[in-house]
Amino acid sequence: MTKVLENKRGLIMGVANDRSIAWGIAQACHAAGAELAFTYQGETFGKRVAPLAESIGSDFLFDVDVTSDKSLDLAFKALTQRWASIDFLIHAIAYAEKSELTGRFINTSRDNFKNSMDISAYSFIEVARRVHPLMVKKGGTLLTLTYQGSARVVPNYNVMGVAKAALEAATRYLANDLGPDGIRVNAISPGPMKTLAGAAIGGARKTYKFSERNAPLGSNATLEAVGGTAVYLISDAGAFTTGEVLRVDGGIHVLGMPQFDQL
Repeated sequence: MTKVLENKRGLIMGVANDRSIAWGIAQACHAAGAELAFTYQGETFGKRVAPLAESIGSDFLFDVDVTSDKSLDLAFKALTQRWASIDFLIHAIAYAEKSELTGRFINTSRDNFKNSMDISAYSFIEVARRVHPLMVKKGGTLLTLTYQGSARVVPNYNVMGVAKAALEAATRYLANDLGPDGIRVNAISPGPMKTLAGAAIGGARKTYKFSERNAPLGSNATLEAVGGTAVYLISDAGAFTTGEVLRVDGGIHVLGMPQFDQL
């Protein structure tokens, strides 16, 4: 793509390392001309994100805990002090206890359920509320990340499937709420990818291989493909797409059973 995001500014939330989907999106947005800011949670992730941000010319990073109203308020205050407006925000944040991303869903604990829903779904609403004043004058785009475990049972995905279903519903409701202000809200649904978050799910390697062998395109998505999709949705080409869950998964979601040679 050419510089279709030139003169646009965006906040990327959720980069963990150079294999993160959020980092693939950040690279694509940078290549398309966007100016970027990043959030991280805690010193450990900050040390990982800082050199990545620096590699694409960004020195705008701040620590934020999405479960804390105070932390969110401070973060968006810092954002507002530097930028009077923002064009897009990428929400790539999700969490569940690793011990509950294996085995039976019925064993989900109350505490983990509430924490997973708070971080993985509710945080998108909190972030949208806070970024709204920075977009309301000229519109903008909110993007989040989901997975087909929201609509179909994926072994070991468990509580994250329920959280992603809530996230997708929130995407639709936010799209309706914010549409009159020219703000588009969408979700991207990649297939299984080799990320730090994906590795926490029990049997992740088997899921990845199954998808790769059975997807109509014979491959799982790449960071570049997901990044390119994000650029499309943020750019003027995506001006009339909102409330959508756009799948970038090699077509695996269309199958009703494995390919014949994989049975």
